[in-house]
Amino acid sequence: LLGSSTTSVEKHVTLSSPANVELSCSLASKYPHWKIVQVAWKKGNETIKHINKTENSWSIQLTVTNENELGSYSCTLKGEEEFKAVFHLQGKSLPQIEGKDKTIISYEGDKVVMMCKSSNYTPIAWNWYLANGSEEIAINESLLSDKYVIDRVPANTTHLKILKLTKKDDGVYWCEAVFKLGKSRGKLKLTVLTFMVPLTPFLAIVAEVVILVAIIFLCEVYSKKKEKRA
Repeated sequence: LLGSSTTSVEKHVTLSSPANVELSCSLASKYPHWKIVQVAWKKGNETIKHINKTENSWSIQLTVTNENELGSYSCTLKGEEEFKAVFHLQGKSLPQIEGKDKTIISYEGDKVVMMCKSSNYTPIAWNWYLANGSEEIAINESLLSDKYVIDRVPANTTHLKILKLTKKDDGVYWCEAVFKLGKSRGKLKLTVLTFMVPLTPFLAIVAEVVILVAIIFLCEVYSKKKEKRA
């Protein structure tokens, strides 16, 4: 620590996996006999009590196993002057989930399979959600086994099978990969059509043909009546 009460030292620490971490605040050599009156370590606004002290150095030991233990840690040394350092612990950028922003089209009464995949890292768990307006509904296959089937083999891939599709199944689905130091998501959109949709153009053509045949028939009938009158 070389600063003064008007500035603070900031360090960014990136973790790619769970780890034991030691964060330490040490006074520079130009303060060998500087008397410390108060030392405070905090995570956010929460005070950390267990502090290890050596000569002109104060440290804390952390075991980072999940994303709740990431965040900003600060140490403040008070005496004749005040020094502060802030450590920002962050997880490595999570992998993108394949299957993101895909649209799947199927029909009522049919079944559909949606897939998400994590190429470089294997999640510890997968979750599926259905967006309902601003809310998200967790898909629970154990309660609706006749509707949903979720397959997680291999471990870096998840499949959601939806049976007996209806228009209510139409919407946005999220697959969520859970890692030890965070979560990553993929978005898929399901569009459920009725069987009348693909038939509509055909029926329109048939209707046009029927109308055209009827017009031709009426014209011929009218022409024959006109000839008889003549």
